[in-house]
Amino acid sequence: MSDTLSSLPNAVTVEPPPFVPRPLPPLAPMGAELASAAAARSPVTHLRHVAVAVPDLRAAVAFYEGIWGLYRVAGDGDVVYLGSPGIAEPYIIRLRQAEAKRLDVISFGAPSPGVVDALAGQLGSAGVMIVREPAPLQTPGGGYGLRFFDLDGRLIEVSSDVAPKPFRALEAGESVPRKLSHVVVNSTHVQATKAFYEKHLGFRLSDWLTDRMAFLRCSSEHHSLAIAQRTKVTLNHVSFEMRGIDEYLRGTGRLLRHGYRPLWGPGRHSAGDNTFSYFADPHGNVVEYTTELEKVLDENAWTPRIWPATPDYYDQWGTAGGLEDLFALDSVTDTDSGLWIPAPV
Repeated sequence: MSDTLSSLPNAVTVEPPPFVPRPLPPLAPMGAELASAAAARSPVTHLRHVAVAVPDLRAAVAFYEGIWGLYRVAGDGDVVYLGSPGIAEPYIIRLRQAEAKRLDVISFGAPSPGVVDALAGQLGSAGVMIVREPAPLQTPGGGYGLRFFDLDGRLIEVSSDVAPKPFRALEAGESVPRKLSHVVVNSTHVQATKAFYEKHLGFRLSDWLTDRMAFLRCSSEHHSLAIAQRTKVTLNHVSFEMRGIDEYLRGTGRLLRHGYRPLWGPGRHSAGDNTFSYFADPHGNVVEYTTELEKVLDENAWTPRIWPATPDYYDQWGTAGGLEDLFALDSVTDTDSGLWIPAPV
């Protein structure tokens, strides 16, 4: 052995093996309109908040305020508004006491009252059902907005001039949501619902997951809205962005210590390249901690792709485990009871 070693040259000339990245999936078909043109005409700037109704408001508040990491900014008994210390948006989730669980509203921001008024006129001309004409808002932060039903009967709000609340930069290790990241909804006709948001709100396609989930953006974030093909129209999940991966894992650990086992995660997606840990709130609504959502910095240079539904692309890290619990909860969720019914608040 010693003779063999002594005969080796001092210089090591063997090249290290190269890194071989995963092959990129195929490009997705694109519409005729340039993404930059759709962005220029879009009346929405970002995702503001999500509002849900629940049969047990006390249990929901205890979860989102006491465990999930938000804080109460306003409330009047049957409605509670919860915000993040890390963003000026007055609140990012609203909880309302009701007899049955439902999605009340998804709210997006607009740049000005004039844009809100113009959107109302365009929607009315297109036959979209407007629930509330443009008017001052009476919710925390005020503002000026309208409400209408999307193609599936979900209530959508678009508002401008909402007054900011105090906020601060989150500290290292502070494992609370920094902002609302995105909302995913289930539709029985994903292509048509996708087209509705592209046509009326100027959303752009970022990626597909096979042909069953479309990721749509209204800003530089890879997606603020995603639409999944399912047999029922329901809320799929609501995602909250954490400060960083350390805070994301700390938050995931906090949920575990409180007895909430992840439905899926921790892991890292391919479409959006973001981390994920999915949990169920006390009413079976799926919520997600995430970080590092991919940015689209050049609208026309971005190339949407069709990501495959295989484990190595579902979860780049290979740490998340199977999706059985997530799919099981989704399959037993009833069609949203609030479709085509305006929320009272």
